[in-house]
Amino acid sequence: MNMMNFFMKEAPEAAQAFNGLIRTLSTSTGLDPKTKQLIYISMKASQGDAAAVTAHTHMVKNLGASRDELKEAILMTLTVSGIKGVATCLKPALDVFDSEVDEK
Repeated sequence: MNMMNFFMKEAPEAAQAFNGLIRTLSTSTGLDPKTKQLIYISMKASQGDAAAVTAHTHMVKNLGASRDELKEAILMTLTVSGIKGVATCLKPALDVFDSEVDEK
């Protein structure tokens, strides 16, 4: 079962509040959507969360990010979190990026 679906089933009020927070952050205008996704990818890579990184790789590519931008977002984690993000997330993210047909 998808963890977000489970969250919504088991704690609908908390899930609704969480989704409201995500909507608010997604619609704020201080950063463009591509930059927000690259930052999110960096944060999740620093935690070694390859599943989140690869899921958001689809999104950032559809927003026009280049392969080099994705790679650099993950490499930036080296200065904060050491090798963990690169070791767990770089290859899966680039594999997803490279395997997708451009939807533009």
